Amino acid sequence: MPIIQAANLTKVFTGPDQRDFQALGPVDLQIEAGEFVCIVGPSGCGKSTLLRIIAGLDTPSGGSLTIADHSGGHTPFNAMVFQGDSTFPWLTVHENVAYGLKLRGVGLRERDQVVSRMLQTVGLTGFAEAYPYQLSGGMRQRVALGRALANDPQVLLMDEPFGALDAQNRVLLQEELLNIWDQTGAGGAAKTILFVTHSIDEALVLADRVLVMSTTPGRIKAEIAVPFARPRHPYDLRREPHFGELSYQIWEALRDEVNAARAAEVGEARR
Repeated sequence: MPIIQAANLTKVFTGPDQRDFQALGPVDLQIEAGEFVCIVGPSGCGKSTLLRIIAGLDTPSGGSLTIADHSGGHTPFNAMVFQGDSTFPWLTVHENVAYGLKLRGVGLRERDQVVSRMLQTVGLTGFAEAYPYQLSGGMRQRVALGRALANDPQVLLMDEPFGALDAQNRVLLQEELLNIWDQTGAGGAAKTILFVTHSIDEALVLADRVLVMSTTPGRIKAEIAVPFARPRHPYDLRREPHFGELSYQIWEALRDEVNAARAAEVGEARR
């Protein structure tokens, strides 16, 4: 059984004028345990809405969502990493990473052990007592990643987490995330990751599968398997001849949707 399975999933929002707007669906989706799946699609197509529904932050309007939660309640089923800075500015790096553990009532000694391990994993051991304002944007995203991983979720939901970073930091964090994912799978139980991005190249570097979403209402238009062996290194991978072919294939599936989304935006602006 897949760890996440959606069938005919839809989401309808009601606007201030009381008119209904279908943002998502119907969506059929299967995510296997230990998979790294990336979702690409035009702006406003419902990618983030889909992630929020899976995270339990929003409720679907129709269809079904089945979650295979094997945690037994000992750890959260999922954790979400958002775009941009989601650290708490009044807390140190150590306190930020420990935040979820503290909310769950994990004892101080165990909490400190987990946080120390997570800071080592994300390369921030020397910054435990620093505050977010003292860190670069890339480092703050590593804090957010460490905070998510500290709770040992089965599924990591990532909503354009590197979108606001410069190109160099983006590549470094892609490599960091791949290393962490490889480490969690060393014992045969890799984290399941569902990762939303606007970057086709980023999706190909990270994913086992790339799902292409249509313009609103968002549906899964295409699915592309990524054949590259792991472990992967972002710039080494871009030298592969097949990398360019796959990038073009995804863009071909995406181009009409991006143009349709643009046309809809222009039409809305003229109303």
